Amino acid sequence: MKLMIAYIKPFKLDDVKSALKAAGVNGLSVSDISGFGRQSGQTEIYRGAEYEVDFVPKLRLESLLTDEQAPAAVEAVRQAAHTGEIGDGKIALISIDEVVRIRTGERDADAL
Repeated sequence: MKLMIAYIKPFKLDDVKSALKAAGVNGLSVSDISGFGRQSGQTEIYRGAEYEVDFVPKLRLESLLTDEQAPAAVEAVRQAAHTGEIGDGKIALISIDEVVRIRTGERDADAL
C-alpha cells in the first residue's frame, strides 16, 4: 500500500483528476495550501504594484493506492500537472502498513 502526496498548481486540478480516474484511482483528497520552493523570491506585478512572492498557492493531493496502482498514478499526475515551468510541483510516495475502512472493518486493498 502507498500514500501518494502530490503538490500541484491549482489550475491543473481538473487535468490531474481526469488522469487519475483514467489510471484507475478511485479516491482523492485535495487541500489548498501555500508554499515555496525554487520560485521563492520572485518579483511579480499585480494591478501595477510590484511585490515579492513569499508563498505561492498550491494544491496538496493525497490518495491511497495499492502497490500495483502506484506507478501508473504517479505517471498520470506527472504528465497531467506538467507545464515545463518552475513550480510544477512534487510527487511523494509513502509506504503504508495498513488501511482500515471504519464503516465495515475491511482492511488494506479491500478498504480502498
